[in-house]
Amino acid sequence: MNTSFEGKVALVTGASSGIGRATAIAFGREGARVVVASRRIEQSEETVAMIRAAGGEAEFVRTDVMRTADVEQMVARAVESYGALHYAVNNAGIEGDAFVPIARLSEEAWDRVIDTNLKGVFLCMKHELPHLVASKGAIVNMASVAGLSGGRLGAAYYASKHGVVGLTKAAAMEYAHKGVRVNAIAPGVIHTPMAERGFMHDPAIVATVTAMHPLGRIGTPEEVAAAVLWLCSPAASFVTGHTLPVDGGFVVP
Repeated sequence: MNTSFEGKVALVTGASSGIGRATAIAFGREGARVVVASRRIEQSEETVAMIRAAGGEAEFVRTDVMRTADVEQMVARAVESYGALHYAVNNAGIEGDAFVPIARLSEEAWDRVIDTNLKGVFLCMKHELPHLVASKGAIVNMASVAGLSGGRLGAAYYASKHGVVGLTKAAAMEYAHKGVRVNAIAPGVIHTPMAERGFMHDPAIVATVTAMHPLGRIGTPEEVAAAVLWLCSPAASFVTGHTLPVDGGFVVP
């Protein structure tokens, strides 16, 4: 156990599955008290149960990161329940129905992806930062290799993740002198429910996607979670404004 997380409070959005769930469980395993935030009640309660079964402490707050009132309540509940906020992992995101050519991309699909993936991160940071200033804490925002590169289709998703990278840099510069570190993670393709919905049913696509990663495989949520915890830990005390690829070499070529 990394004792640096003992007694600390970690908030993880999008913690009902995938990277968010793995991150919440990792924090709990390392001694942090965890606030599990998501729109999905049943799956989030499963995450809480997993943390508690491993001896950790956790509580669920139903949250839609697109809604200011939900985000305000989420942060308030974290502080009311546990007395402080030390780490915030702004992970909630969607792929949406936006992987079509730009000329066919509806305004509604664009808005939903941008509002969840980018505005949601902004709203979370807006309400988390006053408490993180008080605790000299850390933020990790979930970007993507799509925020470090371009590609055909998925314009809204690419734009949202590029926005997360820029927002992370801006916040890091703004809050460095207040003792808050702000970083981002840029996962490659990770075996999550999002990947399962998108292509895991097709062996040919799986092979193609796998080949895009020089390490020769798709990543796991636990590998991303380990990077998140490192960025929050004292081991990364001189790291801020950075977007760390956890991508099996995807962005190297």
